[in-house]
Amino acid sequence: MDLDAITKHSALHIKPNGLILQYGTAGFRAKAEHLDHVMFRMGLLAVLRSKQTKSTIGVMVTASHNPEEDNGVKLIDPLGEMLAPSWEEHATCLANAEEQDMQRVLMDISEKAAVDLQRKAFVVIGRDTRPSSEKLSQSVIDGITVLGGQFHDYGLLTTPQLHYMVCCRNTHGGYGTATIEGYYQKLSKAFVELTKQAFCSGDENRSLKVDCANGIGALKLREMEHYFSQGLTVQLFNDGTKGKLNHLCGADFVKSHQKPPQGMEMKSNERCCSFDGDADRIVYYYRDTDGQFHLIDGDKIATLISSFLKELLLEVEESLNIGVVQTAYANGSSTRYLEEVMKVLFSKAAEMKIKQLAEELEDKKRKAAKMLENMINLFNQAAGDAISDMLVIEAILALKGLTVQQWDALYTDLPNRQLKVKVVDRQLISTTDAERRAVTPPGLQEAIDDLVKKYKLSRAFVRPSGTEDVVRVYAEADSQASADSLAREVSLAVCQLAGGVGESPQLGF
Repeated sequence: MDLDAITKHSALHIKPNGLILQYGTAGFRAKAEHLDHVMFRMGLLAVLRSKQTKSTIGVMVTASHNPEEDNGVKLIDPLGEMLAPSWEEHATCLANAEEQDMQRVLMDISEKAAVDLQRKAFVVIGRDTRPSSEKLSQSVIDGITVLGGQFHDYGLLTTPQLHYMVCCRNTHGGYGTATIEGYYQKLSKAFVELTKQAFCSGDENRSLKVDCANGIGALKLREMEHYFSQGLTVQLFNDGTKGKLNHLCGADFVKSHQKPPQGMEMKSNERCCSFDGDADRIVYYYRDTDGQFHLIDGDKIATLISSFLKELLLEVEESLNIGVVQTAYANGSSTRYLEEVMKVLFSKAAEMKIKQLAEELEDKKRKAAKMLENMINLFNQAAGDAISDMLVIEAILALKGLTVQQWDALYTDLPNRQLKVKVVDRQLISTTDAERRAVTPPGLQEAIDDLVKKYKLSRAFVRPSGTEDVVRVYAEADSQASADSLAREVSLAVCQLAGGVGESPQLGF
């Protein structure tokens, strides 16, 4: 490790005075102008991680659903998973080190993680379409090269596509070919094979409206659509030709405001969906004949997929269990449906060795096993992938002959509302029980508990954002009016007890 060279290059990427950042689930995120030093240092860290794991490591420059003026970075571990927690701590320590401490911190990380500094390192890089992303990617490359690492810059990619590239490289092609063409072919082949039976029956004119949040998803979906256009026609909106990234559009906007994105006209009962800025989130929605907006979020997506998988497992007479992982945001009705109707487990999903299984099955069972294999190829991305999610949803709806209304009617969501409360310092709030209960500041959880008692079928929780100084508030109850009222009251409690700033929280519709 040439510490003098690192110091010389680091002087070109100076850390702003007083800036402290925390690496979390979303990596680092902040205003783009504050991130040059972080990008350089994450290039350094990616090289150390590559040496330590003897694997290719990914670095993605993106801020996902954040506003266009923000940016961020996250590292991708060898099988396409998120960075290991112990290395999140290293990332935070390195990003916040003062210039004079850089050499010591790098050596400390190398010693604690038992990094063999003589090993070779290889890093792959991707970025989203933000105006700041290309320059910040160059800062990552500067960090990689000063430590002697090799790299491949994929340029513009969705976040899930870079996860795919990392996994492909580290499985030596076992997961797929580590090119954008390989990604398109793997997903589209699985989709076409899975839906062949449905489309042969005459339902060949399926159409879907897709809001791409003026982000990278539009570019990649347009490149990919001819691979599966025989089975599905996509109409792209907010495709980046005009409008700002994530502004009045995208999955986070639609979910939070429970209304369509700007720039998309919806006829009654049309299937529509929205990606976020880096295409790792998706929500579906439609308007009924009365003009009422219906959101179909991750809860119903998980229910649709798990119910279909369960049917296929019954077809092949396998007794494998299906597990569903839910976050604190999961609607109470979805949890009850999965537990009481679907009888699924809330634990890690069973490992399904589909290819081995198919070889042992008789003819009647082979078709279901093949469908399962294609389902896994479509849906088994290491990170959430809006494009693969979209394809697997469309495949299931086609195979089961379900309309979007019939899917929505599997169960009725409890009315809910999400709000954001601006605070001086989000770190004043800490949580436990999978982020469902507040530990600090004192008195906040007790206030929430008292408010929840006022409403029927209600619950509420707060959690600090991982990316900005806001607190996210979630509330649900037996009516929309009650959910809105509960969310508003909890937000006011956050303002009073956790240092709220600015205007009072608004419902946002």
